[in-house]
Amino acid sequence: MWILSGVKSWRKSTKSRDMDEERVEWSDLPKELLPTIGKSLDTRIDIVRFRSVCNSWRSSIDPSNNSPRFPLKFPNPYTSTSATQAQAPAYLCESTIYRLQRLNPSSTSSSNKAWLVKVEQDSNSGGKLRFFDPISNRRTRYPNKTLNLLDFRVIELTKAYTLRYKVRAGFTTSTNEIEQVLSVRDSSIPCVTKVVVFPNSPWTNVHDSAVFVIFGVGTLGFAKSGAESLTVVDDNGFEYDDIIVYKGQFYVIDTLGNVLWIDNSSLKLVPFLPPLCGLGSQKHLVESCGALYVVDRYFKKKRRRRRRVEHNNWYVRDCEGPKVVDFKVYKLDEEWGRWELEKSLGDRAFVLGNDCCLSISAEEFTGYKKNCIYFNDQNGTHVFNLEDGSFGDLQDIYPSWLLSNLL
Repeated sequence: MWILSGVKSWRKSTKSRDMDEERVEWSDLPKELLPTIGKSLDTRIDIVRFRSVCNSWRSSIDPSNNSPRFPLKFPNPYTSTSATQAQAPAYLCESTIYRLQRLNPSSTSSSNKAWLVKVEQDSNSGGKLRFFDPISNRRTRYPNKTLNLLDFRVIELTKAYTLRYKVRAGFTTSTNEIEQVLSVRDSSIPCVTKVVVFPNSPWTNVHDSAVFVIFGVGTLGFAKSGAESLTVVDDNGFEYDDIIVYKGQFYVIDTLGNVLWIDNSSLKLVPFLPPLCGLGSQKHLVESCGALYVVDRYFKKKRRRRRRVEHNNWYVRDCEGPKVVDFKVYKLDEEWGRWELEKSLGDRAFVLGNDCCLSISAEEFTGYKKNCIYFNDQNGTHVFNLEDGSFGDLQDIYPSWLLSNLL
């Protein structure tokens, strides 16, 4: 017994010594490996962390790819039909949704959970941050104090994009063009229901990215940053509800439930699967745990169309629609090529934001419940429980220092 024990002890010490000999300190990594490691990171927050390790890591990668900074001038989707009518410029704006969690939380269980926050950074004013409600996209006035990111664990979940006008003189005191676009006053272009940009890696120049826009009564448009005009992808009168980048490919869904993928080179729409037999009035595309879902929203009555003079007489739909009365959720079965009606989301919660849809683990975030859909309509922000079909009001999903500053 003693001999066996001694052999085990010798093997353990030998293995430990071998591991110590093989272990390499991070500061001793070959310098030629650092750019490869750094450029494998696909979020800006991870790049910042990488460059903050030490001087050699900081100098190994450039923090910028010389890509223009947001907001960027972009073609106005509501083009003027009159030579005498002025064309208001539009701006493409980017925001990021983060998982924010304290590193040293208090003893209460709720404070140990993370917060879902939406942030827009103005690189033209020293990196000033602007906070948004991730569901309604309402702007928030952040208190006049410093948010030390060293006190938090910050994880980037996704990016969201929107189109805005420049705020007219009289509504802001700023003379800076960027400040006028990023003013606290909501200058989002109405009835632009979705904007997606891909690729959106920090290593990609935004001028090389494709931008798709759904606007008006569901018109699908395409352009690249710096283009003079927007190209209508499909002029056959189909009304599109949502668009998503799934596994590196653009997919779009119309009001009838047809899901199509977009050929980037030809801009042709290719049917992806048999139509979804959903009878709702508005459909959302959501990726959750690597799978593709469709959330079908049912309204009490049909959404209206009307001609908007401020949009150069383009027809538009009601942006938020009538009262919501139900939701149905469908999951893509890739093996059988069909849509399956889902009765449960498990521990997930779906967030249907005004400019971005995402799935989160409800157990990780303050105020969110599993198997629920969070959405915004004309009466505010609400919660739908998929299990029993009930509607409820939004709970406290914001940290106290941010809740009191919602506009």
